[in-house]
Amino acid sequence: MMVQEMRDQGVQETRLQLLKGVTSTFRPGVLTALMGVSGAGKTTLMDVLAGRKTGGYIEGDIRVSGFPKKQETFARISGYCEQTDIHSPQVTVRESLIFSAFLRLAKEVSKEEKMMFVDQVMELVELVDLKDAIVGLPGVTGLSTEQRKRLTIAVELVANPSIIFMDEPTSGLDARAAAIVMRAVRNTVDTGRTVVCTIHQPSIDIFEAFDELLLMKRGGQVIYSGPLGRNSHKIVEYFEAIPGVPKIPEKYNPATWMLEASSLAAERNKQLVQELSVPPQGASDLYFATQFSQDTWGQYKSCLWKQWWTYWRSPDYNVVRFIFTLATALMIGSVFWQIGGKRSNVQDLTMVLGAIYSAVIFVGVNNCSTVQPMVAVERTVFYREKAAGMYSAIPYAISQVTCELPYVFIQTTYYSLIVYAMVGFEWKASKFFWFLFINYTSFLYWTYYGMMTVSLTPNHQVASIFASAFYGIFNLFSGFFIPRPKIPKWWIWYYWICPVAWTIYGLITSQYGDVDTPIAFPGGPPNLTVKQYLKDQYGFESDFMGPVAAVLVIFPVFFAFVFAFCIRTLNFQTR
Repeated sequence: MMVQEMRDQGVQETRLQLLKGVTSTFRPGVLTALMGVSGAGKTTLMDVLAGRKTGGYIEGDIRVSGFPKKQETFARISGYCEQTDIHSPQVTVRESLIFSAFLRLAKEVSKEEKMMFVDQVMELVELVDLKDAIVGLPGVTGLSTEQRKRLTIAVELVANPSIIFMDEPTSGLDARAAAIVMRAVRNTVDTGRTVVCTIHQPSIDIFEAFDELLLMKRGGQVIYSGPLGRNSHKIVEYFEAIPGVPKIPEKYNPATWMLEASSLAAERNKQLVQELSVPPQGASDLYFATQFSQDTWGQYKSCLWKQWWTYWRSPDYNVVRFIFTLATALMIGSVFWQIGGKRSNVQDLTMVLGAIYSAVIFVGVNNCSTVQPMVAVERTVFYREKAAGMYSAIPYAISQVTCELPYVFIQTTYYSLIVYAMVGFEWKASKFFWFLFINYTSFLYWTYYGMMTVSLTPNHQVASIFASAFYGIFNLFSGFFIPRPKIPKWWIWYYWICPVAWTIYGLITSQYGDVDTPIAFPGGPPNLTVKQYLKDQYGFESDFMGPVAAVLVIFPVFFAFVFAFCIRTLNFQTR
């Protein structure tokens, strides 16, 4: 909506029009510059043409080879290089290209042909020497800004698009780096593709590397669309022919002069647009049987491949949580050394319950908090790759969920062995495997809970706040501080949906639910057994382990499902 100040000035429109009467053409083998002063609508126009605009209203006619544009089909034949170079930081340059190629090239293209195409694209944009370099984080590790820009171009090129949009490919680069990037862009155009670049205040060398120009002024209107000519002579002649426009000074940058003089320019001839708006005789519109190049299984395999390498090359995530888990296991084991067999009185048993409770909370909260930045970084890459038509959200989400399974299992195995031995629980195979199973499902649901909170929120900082808001509630209704029989009836419902409560229930019942030895309980009935005490005091039934196991499987599945659903439906990146 229009702001109140504009209404006060007499503006009556209820919508702000960013583009107005834009008419132009882009042709194969032609490098077109999209220029204008800040606020002219360059990026807006490019987002509309590429189908990346998520807000506002779009009116008008966009045609591809004379046929009305269909976004699902157009996404398969187009590429979009964003101004911000977004890539998975833990994969190599070559792996980034392989991932894009295997998801975006047609299924009929063999694996060998795809790999050959990847190598050809690396040569085209001069990345061969960097093929095994880790991409890294911008400005921190890995590739330089200019190298990342060329990787961005290459990732789109391996999809073999017919048209590529580039949003300010030389932004933030020095003269040498910009020249290298423009050489890669020029090489791309020379393969017969249509390339459109937004450009802001280019040097004379970069400006004259373009073949045609679409110049816009503030208000989203076109004031020139046509060829530049050798040494920009055509556009200079065009503007100098307009009454009142001064001649260009000698050795002056035509791009700078043109922007200064553009307010006096007139509309261009639209004959070429009319010619290209009609399909050639006998031509048929482009058609693809499926939205994506690969089926769901193929998308999942490719996503899993990239996610696996990402996890494998993320020691700052995996090693940290492994070391923390090891330290926690040793701390719990040493603090509660060999008390697992002590159950002659209530105090000893309560201490064992405290050991079990504290261990679950320590490791669980750490799993939740450490996974959040990992998911947040990858989600940013996901937005770009999904918009490029590489895959749908579900295979991506399931692949990330799958990658956690082996790492959490390794974490659970050594944690369970250390804690079980040091605390001194009964060495019985059934009890140990119950302990292992319950810990595994618990660590999983904590991890997936962290992933879910990221998918529900715009960034991992907000996700961390959102997740921590429930830690206290989980503690309160875990059944340890307030046993289930003592929870008020109007709050008992939360006990049954609290995942920590089911973990405590399962761990304690699996270890002590069958113990018939007497326990000293001051003020309690005589000959009270451990089994009866757990039932009376905490409401733990020894024959309820089947439902407990089922619920402990349901929780991680539920959190993983919500994660996948939110990744699919919520988009916090608006354009």
